[in-house]
Amino acid sequence: MTGIVSLTPRGAPGVLGAAPGVAEDAEAYAAVGGYRETTAAAELLARIEAAGLRGRGGAGSPTAAELRAVRDAGDRSVVVANGQEGEPGSVKDRWLLRARPHLVLDGLLRVAEITGTRRGAVYLSDAVAGERVRRALAERPPRLPVEVVETRHAHGAGEESAVVGRINGGPALPAAEPPGPHGEGVGGAPTLVANVETLARIALLAARPDGGRHTARSTLVTLAGGGADPLLAEVPYGCTLRTLARAQGTPEPAGALVGGRLGGLIGPHFLDLALGPDTLAAAGTELGCGAIRFLGPEECPVSLASAAVAHLAAESQRRCGGCVAGTGAIRDDVGSLTTGTAAPGLVSRLHRRATALPGRGACGLLDAAVRTAGSLLRAFPHLVRSHLDVPCPACVAPAGPLTVAVPRVAGRPVHRPCSAPCPG
Repeated sequence: MTGIVSLTPRGAPGVLGAAPGVAEDAEAYAAVGGYRETTAAAELLARIEAAGLRGRGGAGSPTAAELRAVRDAGDRSVVVANGQEGEPGSVKDRWLLRARPHLVLDGLLRVAEITGTRRGAVYLSDAVAGERVRRALAERPPRLPVEVVETRHAHGAGEESAVVGRINGGPALPAAEPPGPHGEGVGGAPTLVANVETLARIALLAARPDGGRHTARSTLVTLAGGGADPLLAEVPYGCTLRTLARAQGTPEPAGALVGGRLGGLIGPHFLDLALGPDTLAAAGTELGCGAIRFLGPEECPVSLASAAVAHLAAESQRRCGGCVAGTGAIRDDVGSLTTGTAAPGLVSRLHRRATALPGRGACGLLDAAVRTAGSLLRAFPHLVRSHLDVPCPACVAPAGPLTVAVPRVAGRPVHRPCSAPCPG
């Protein structure tokens, strides 16, 4: 079972809320300051910029710049709360929509005020989350139309052009040459596709101006691996990966797969690295969607890398020839390391692909496969060499599952009028 914990300072504003195991209704959300009309749009935008809030969908772009781009593009804009979580190791977005849908919707409405938006959408692939969002919209109807758009759960379905394509009535597939949604998105209008955690943090910034820096410098992470139960945690930037591993139950990890598909593998010498976009980037990795999968002391990084690239190859939409061939070749090459059947020149071949293949697909899937394989070569070169000719005993047992279950969130009971006399 996936647990939930906050590692942030006591009393600091956070998106987990007071009761993370129970779905928050409109009354409970209003009681903690939600939906209050106390902050003007221009003031909130300035607060977002001063806090340095970055998007939590993976790219980490400055949020204030994204908001200004859509605002300046015209008043027909659309805001999409993107909760389609294609990374198998991440659960934060689905949990937010299940547990705190009003926090996300409040953030969406704040963004609508800043950008002059006339239409909103919540985009997701989780049926339980969809039900909770629809109930939240019924509890407190928003002042602009907000539709819930469901899609299939797939790796590339949350990419911006796939989101726009699905809401426009097409398939949730990344476009080969996507137009920038800030200029031409849903219905041809300027569109902001914002991750649901980003919107949740905007709502917190509106409700708690005193905690702006903390709100912007904390993040949700999904921690898994090492044979311990997964953990959804809210953590401050500056917390080390070693601290996160201990909190999750993997006290002496042999390394980690960081950021889902974006960050790649890191070795144990990086475990004292402080969490944060800039520190991770300086070390050659990325926070991405916040999924961190630790390696237990007995697990083999080669086996984990093989499982990760095999997952990516299976998720290919098979629309780009370079992606189909590239992900398949990387899968086969890394897989051959786990059985000691690597063909001659494998290491050189993987290095060449790391240079030649990035950017050849419509989405980031091929790049993710290349990055995973390349990070294996950089972080564990000695293990790669030892796998070239001899089967690895640790690889006989496949790597643990990449998928993490969403933490249980109980729905609040629906109170209906009772026609029978009540006792007492």
